[in-house]
Amino acid sequence: MEIMYDYPLYRPPSEADSMIFQVTLGCSFNKCSFCNMYRTKEYSERPWEEIKAEIDMAAKFYPDTRRVFLADGDAINLPNDRIVQILKYLYSKFPALERVSCYAMPMNLLQKKDDELQELRMAGLQMLYIGIESGSNIVLRKVTKGATYQTIVQACQKAKHHGFILSCMVILGLGGKTYTKEHIADTARVLSEAAPDYVGALTLYLEDGVREEFMTKFGEPFVPLEDGDVLNELERLVSDFNPKTPVVFRANHASNVYSIKGTMPDDRDKVLSLVKSLKSHPEMLKPKFLRRF
Repeated sequence: MEIMYDYPLYRPPSEADSMIFQVTLGCSFNKCSFCNMYRTKEYSERPWEEIKAEIDMAAKFYPDTRRVFLADGDAINLPNDRIVQILKYLYSKFPALERVSCYAMPMNLLQKKDDELQELRMAGLQMLYIGIESGSNIVLRKVTKGATYQTIVQACQKAKHHGFILSCMVILGLGGKTYTKEHIADTARVLSEAAPDYVGALTLYLEDGVREEFMTKFGEPFVPLEDGDVLNELERLVSDFNPKTPVVFRANHASNVYSIKGTMPDDRDKVLSLVKSLKSHPEMLKPKFLRRF
């Protein structure tokens, strides 16, 4: 049995073993200049009858499913009663289900009332993946993220308050050489305040479909980082990121120059030592032709 997905289909690396149900198609914002994920799709919310039929079919062939990821990029944008309907049906059809997760944009989280988020958490939505990208308001504006430092922190703290597990993504190199200093300083600060459970650091890789748009929206010449510059950003991010509780840190995305992981702050020195070694041995870095966003 195979669900007929509307491609392209994306999910976080940690959801590799999850059953995926597309409850929305595309992204309701779809203006981030660095992101090519849903540019070929017009945002829409799928009818309940279609979602229910796919859940029924998957439950018949994969009854022991333990994890579910709700795609595409905007499941949390659905009306609350629809999300609750989906969640309740998932747990009724998959007795072994342990976790349901989805992407969430800061603006969508802030639009949800406190009682709505509490309702979603109680219904079984447990983990949210939030693209922070940068903590710098200058960089966020230049890449048309549709969020600010303040709204990102507010959204993350709001989700944490209601008991959601948070996995946040940031992008090394997003400010280019011009804004590298504030990009990393503010990103480390926003991560420290947002207090996610997981942090994933990606590296900017502009695909052909958005390269021209990115350069145009940036509003000034964009000077991309070389591998050594990316490692310098990673070093500063790890050094300045100061979480009050342990945070699982990963820089093992396909876009990264090297696969790095650790738990902050306990593994800070180990990660910094590895980064220092990589700066001295560039031959250890992943070849550029193997990297992708």
